[in-house]
Amino acid sequence: MVSAPPDDELFDEFLSERGYETDDVEWEESYNKKQCPDCGALHETARSECSVCGWSPVASLSQ
Repeated sequence: MVSAPPDDELFDEFLSERGYETDDVEWEESYNKKQCPDCGALHETARSECSVCGWSPVASLSQ
């Protein structure tokens, strides 16, 4: 019996076909600091939310 892909995979495929990114977005690294992938601001490695634009990895997963 062939099983259908999980709903998340179908939704990701739907979005990616329409030009949306479906990968989990994480902090980037630059000069031994965390760099916000949304605005590019640099933060200490212990930071969990961007103090410039408010981006966080948890918030990006729920959007």
